[in-house]
Amino acid sequence: MNLDNASQFSELDASNMLGAIQELPDQLLKAWETANRLPLPEKKNFSRIIVAGMGGSAIGADILASYIFDQCKVPLIILRGYQLPAWAGGPDDLVICSSHSGNTEETLAVFQEALTKNCTLMAISTGGRLTELAEENNCVAWVFYHKGQPRAAVGFSFGLLLNLFTRLNLLPEQSGEVEQAVSEMRELLEEIDAIVPVTKNLAKRIAGQAVGRIPVVFGTEFLEPVARRWKTQWNEIGKCPAQFEFIPEADHNTLAGLVCPEDLVYKTYAVFLTSRRYLERNQKRYELTAETFMVSGACIDKITCSGSTKLAEIWKTILLGDLISFYTAMLYEVDPTPVEALEDFKRAMKK
Repeated sequence: MNLDNASQFSELDASNMLGAIQELPDQLLKAWETANRLPLPEKKNFSRIIVAGMGGSAIGADILASYIFDQCKVPLIILRGYQLPAWAGGPDDLVICSSHSGNTEETLAVFQEALTKNCTLMAISTGGRLTELAEENNCVAWVFYHKGQPRAAVGFSFGLLLNLFTRLNLLPEQSGEVEQAVSEMRELLEEIDAIVPVTKNLAKRIAGQAVGRIPVVFGTEFLEPVARRWKTQWNEIGKCPAQFEFIPEADHNTLAGLVCPEDLVYKTYAVFLTSRRYLERNQKRYELTAETFMVSGACIDKITCSGSTKLAEIWKTILLGDLISFYTAMLYEVDPTPVEALEDFKRAMKK
C-alpha cells in the first residue's frame, strides 16, 4: 500500500486503530482528570509499592517507574506473573492490580495472594472479575471506561498511576507536566498524522525502513520502557517480529551476536531512541553501539523526539512509535487491531 493514500487505510483498519492512536493525547489528559475524582486507600504511607499486570496493563507502570526513578523515595516493583515475592506482606505494602479487562488470570492470582498476605490492595480496570473481587473485599477499585484493545489504553494505565502517586505525595504536583506533554503530543501528531505525505512524515519513513527487516529498538534510562513499547506495538499492530534492547546492558552481550547468521544480521533494523537528557556516558555508548551495528551490516536509525520536559519527551516518543507500527501494518496490508494468536493462546490455556 502507498502510505500517501490515507483514504485507503480504513479498508484494512476496520476497527479504527488509527483513531485510537490519534486520541492518545486526549486519553492521557482524561486519565489524569478522571483519577482526581477517584478515592484513595485509607492508608496513605507505604514502604513499597507493587504494580501487578500484564501486557498493555503493565507498560504504563513501566513508563511511570522510569519517569519517577530520580524522584520517588519509595520502591516501585512491576510484577508480570502469578506470584508475589516472598518479602511482600502486610499493610505497608501497596499492591496495585492492573488489568484492562479485569479478567487477566495472572493478575487475579496476585490479588488473591495479596489478600492472604494482608497487603493494602487497589484494583485498576474497566470492570470484570478484578473489580468484583475488590468490591467484595472492601478494596479501592478504580474503574475507567475504554472500549478497545488494552494496548490502546496506555494513556489510562499510565495517567491513573501518575495521579495516584502524586496524590499519595510521592511526587511533586504533575498537572503542568501532563498538560504540557499533551500539548506537545498534539503538535507532533500534526507532523506525523496519516494525511502528512511520506516525504514530510518521520513515522511513515521509519515504517518504510522496517518493512522486510527485523526491528531492534534500543533505549536507556527513562526511554527504556518506550523501547519495549515500540517492540510490542510492532508485534501487536504491525504483526511482525521485533525486539528491544537496553543500554548499557546490550554492550555487555548483544554486540557479540552480530556475526552469525549473516543474512539475519543484514535484515536487522537497529533503531536507537536518543535523547540529550541521557547521561554523557550513555550517549557515548549509543554512538559506539550504533557504529558497531552499522559496521556489522545492519541498517540503523537514530531517532530523536525531544520535548520541553522529560514527560513530554516520553509521550511524544510513545506516540511516534504507535503511529510507526500502524503504518507498518498498512505496508504489510494487515488489520492492525486483531491479535488472533494471543486470543488463541488464552483459549488454549483455559482448556
